[in-house]
Amino acid sequence: MKTKITLLLAFLFIGLNNGFSQQDEECLTKLSIFHEYVKAKNYDAAYEPWMAVRNKCPQFNNAIYVDGEKILEDKIDKASGADKVAFINDLLKLWEQKAEHFASKTPKGEYAAQAAQLMYDNKDVLGKSTEDLYNAFDAAYQLDKATFTNPKSLYTYFSLMVDLYDAGKKPAADLFNKYDDVVDKVEEEVKNFSEKLNKLIEKEDAGTTLTKKEGKYKRYYESYLKNYDLISGNIDAKLGIRANCENLIPLYNKDYEVYRTDPIWLKRAVSRMYYKECTDDPLYEKLVKSYDEIDPSADTKYFVGTIMFKKGKENEAISYFEQSFDLENDTFKKAKLANRIGLILKRKGRYGQARGYFRKALKLNPSNGRPYLSIAAMYAASANNCGDTNFDKRAVYWLAANEAQRAANVDPTLSKAASQSVANYRAKAPQKSEIFSSGRAGQTIKIGCWIGSSVTVPSI
Repeated sequence: MKTKITLLLAFLFIGLNNGFSQQDEECLTKLSIFHEYVKAKNYDAAYEPWMAVRNKCPQFNNAIYVDGEKILEDKIDKASGADKVAFINDLLKLWEQKAEHFASKTPKGEYAAQAAQLMYDNKDVLGKSTEDLYNAFDAAYQLDKATFTNPKSLYTYFSLMVDLYDAGKKPAADLFNKYDDVVDKVEEEVKNFSEKLNKLIEKEDAGTTLTKKEGKYKRYYESYLKNYDLISGNIDAKLGIRANCENLIPLYNKDYEVYRTDPIWLKRAVSRMYYKECTDDPLYEKLVKSYDEIDPSADTKYFVGTIMFKKGKENEAISYFEQSFDLENDTFKKAKLANRIGLILKRKGRYGQARGYFRKALKLNPSNGRPYLSIAAMYAASANNCGDTNFDKRAVYWLAANEAQRAANVDPTLSKAASQSVANYRAKAPQKSEIFSSGRAGQTIKIGCWIGSSVTVPSI
């Protein structure tokens, strides 16, 4: 009776589509046994029945590979020396077998990057060189870029390129190109997860409670966005001064005649010089003009606008920014562009126009809280100029705190920084004793100047 129950449970676990009558009864029984051990995290007990099924029936069920990965990872963690190497190599072999027998469940780029990361994490015991490891990651990236998405592996991939550059084994051009490759890939994944998260945020904003499944996905998307935000900073830090103006300008001057008609090269060169603040050099303007002539786009109009601002032609610059915004059709890129324009206008003290672009950015990408923080900062900077009395002026900080709180609510990558801003702004607003003595608790204060908004005095 017990045997029949075990077989029935195993049969249900595998699924009707596997055709029970055609399967080996021993494999079915042992699969059920090792799966139960794995669920209980008793990996040592699971090892023998798992190996038996793996060797005899490698096509039997994907659980062989899902559970097998956990079993071998446990073995790797506990082993040392030659035993550790053997288990690492066996896990690499297991992924190859999974690709052979369950190709649809084994995305090429994902698993090739996973294999490269395993070798990197164990490079000392495996005796792998930096070149070996970089080549493994690069092969994974070239094999299937679409599924090479793991944040940790993307960072490791770029980090190895930097190490090779520092060792004199890769030229600067390769380093900068790889930086652009990885940054573009990160941005692509951030766009992907942001768009998925935005749908759930919009649903919540409409007053609809998320289902349990949707809540789980929301946390999943937020987790990945946090990780991508973290590695973006780490990638920039890793590149560091290697991409300073002293290095970039001679390189682009040298390569300009060769690539002056290559829109991808021009885009990357202009972007890097802009973000590394090399815009005072005449080369920047030359690159921007070439880029705009060869491939006029939202990007080129934006960069022309930055040149107009440098020359003090602010109205012309804003005109180019407007063209840039109108030309961009990709929603995610349009949101980033609106935020960039907003930041430039904010630095120029054009707060009203800046807020307009920040609002556009939020409408296009509501899960990015940075525009909220920018608006909050502009409100705080204007407190002394917006209000007739000291109380009214300081009431502006409540508006700033409200904007910062919105950033904390929607953007998991900013929760800590945004919460600190909220606390800072509220500390500068009128306190309970002042509200009590003013007698204005619950009243609405109209904020003039460019803000043109109102705020309710908190009740005490």
